[in-house]
Amino acid sequence: MFLTEQFGFFSLSALSAWGFLMAFFFNIFIYSIDVKRKTTLLISSFIMMISYMAGDHFFTWLSSTAVTYMHWALYDFMTLLCLAGCYLVIKNSTPSFIYLVCGLSINILLFVSVYLDVQVYENSTYWILWDIYSFGVNIIDFTMIVALIVDRDILGLIRLKNAIKALFKTHHIKHSI
Repeated sequence: MFLTEQFGFFSLSALSAWGFLMAFFFNIFIYSIDVKRKTTLLISSFIMMISYMAGDHFFTWLSSTAVTYMHWALYDFMTLLCLAGCYLVIKNSTPSFIYLVCGLSINILLFVSVYLDVQVYENSTYWILWDIYSFGVNIIDFTMIVALIVDRDILGLIRLKNAIKALFKTHHIKHSI
C-alpha cells in the first residue's frame, strides 16, 4: 500500500487518533461555553476518540497481517453500534454524526474488501484496490475529524440525502386494485 510505504504503518493511525483527540477537546470547549449542548456532538466525538485511541494502542501489538483488516472492520462496526446507541439515547443529531456513520460504513467495506482479497482469495499481486483502500481509509478518517470540528455539511451529503428523499416522495406511485 502506497501510503503505508511512504509514512509507515502506524504513523498515520497515530495521526488519526491524535486528530480525534483534538476534535474531542474542541467539542468539550464548545460544550462548556454552551454553544451546542443538546446534540450528539460531544458524545460522538468522545466515542470516536476512545475508539481510535484504544484501537491505535491495541493494534500496535498485533502484526500487520491480513487478519488485522477483519479486526479493524469489527472494531469499526462496534464503534458504529456505540454511535447508534448514542443516537437512540439523545435522539438529536448533528451533521457530523451523518459523516461518522457514512465514514465508518465505508471504512468497514474497505477493510472487508482488502481482507477478502488478501486472506480469502490469497492475492499477493498489487492492484488498484490496495490504493483505493490506502487513500480511502485515511481520507475518510481525516474527513470525519474535520466534520467533528466544523460540524457542517462539508461535502453535501445531507443535501444529497434530502434531495433523494424528496425525489422519492414526489415520485410515489399509487397502486390501485
